[in-house]
Amino acid sequence: MIRPLHIGLLGAGGIARAHLPGWLELGARVSVYTVDGSAQKLAAEHEGRAGYEGQVAAVSSLDALLDDCTAVDICTPTPTHKELALAAVAAGRHVVCEKPLALTARDAEEIATAAEAAGVHLHPAHVVRYFPAYAAMQQAVKRGELGDLAVLRFTRGGARPQWAPWFGDPAKSGGVIMDLMVHDIDIARWIAGDVVRVHAQTRGVEHATGAVAEVVSATAVLTHASGVISHVTGLWGLADQQFRTTFRIAGADGLLRHDSTSVPGYRITAQGVRAANEGIPSSPMTESPYLAELREFAASWQEGGAAPRVSARDGIEAVRIAEAAMESSRTGRALQIRTDAKPMDAMDAIEAIEANQEVTR
Repeated sequence: MIRPLHIGLLGAGGIARAHLPGWLELGARVSVYTVDGSAQKLAAEHEGRAGYEGQVAAVSSLDALLDDCTAVDICTPTPTHKELALAAVAAGRHVVCEKPLALTARDAEEIATAAEAAGVHLHPAHVVRYFPAYAAMQQAVKRGELGDLAVLRFTRGGARPQWAPWFGDPAKSGGVIMDLMVHDIDIARWIAGDVVRVHAQTRGVEHATGAVAEVVSATAVLTHASGVISHVTGLWGLADQQFRTTFRIAGADGLLRHDSTSVPGYRITAQGVRAANEGIPSSPMTESPYLAELREFAASWQEGGAAPRVSARDGIEAVRIAEAAMESSRTGRALQIRTDAKPMDAMDAIEAIEANQEVTR
């Protein structure tokens, strides 16, 4: 049983609105803080809702939120993750942080190291592991139903995000690779193990110019230590682009395929006032993947709780691979990635290659 929870929710945008119903379903009391006043609006929306009276309240400062919560759920823009996570850890709070954990592997490592030193749990919120098709696929692979894996293909695409200006600055969002493709990068590593080599290419202008947003697409080819090859493709399309995800997992004994557009229960749920195709993927045929994710995380904080399916290292490695893919796209060169105990981020790898040093895994 999960003991009563008091969650400090940072942010009131789309992903915060996806997480909040999960926390309420778990019976948590939720304090919300934002710097722009949107916390008050989110709390007001839940005032008087049957069954949720008194469960959601806005607070006036980060210190007020940290003083009394059990755990912090970071649902703010990516460039704020590190500062907020370190503040929560310093206050002795468990942390759930929306993907990506940070913009660099070095920063992600710093967060994880601080959490470990403080004795608190750090959970990167890679929710795609909780979507039914992906969870079922991972279990089929784990049972050996496909035999030895050979080639994995993942695609993910939708309308280019324009509801917040920071998406249009790759220095803040990481662009299509770090913001969108990191989902499938994480899944590829979950299925086929550590990645040792990355080669990526991006097409289109990622930096917002104020004109009509261009289509941006990227592809990354990942070589796993196991010898498996993964192809990961991401698309930020035009405003009418239908959100779609696919995977194709090929092994010696079989093939698994999935296409979200052929699943009647897969839909995009609008969060707040949004234009068509600007929303959060969900699946009404099963319980919310966000609820499943948060339940598993919250249970792990309890005495005797099992470890969740996403670890701090998973979050770090997803960032490391995405960072390497971004650097590969910039330079046009493949990058080797170290996966030993000593971390190496994308810039470390580039410097080693340029110095003709051996980059081991």
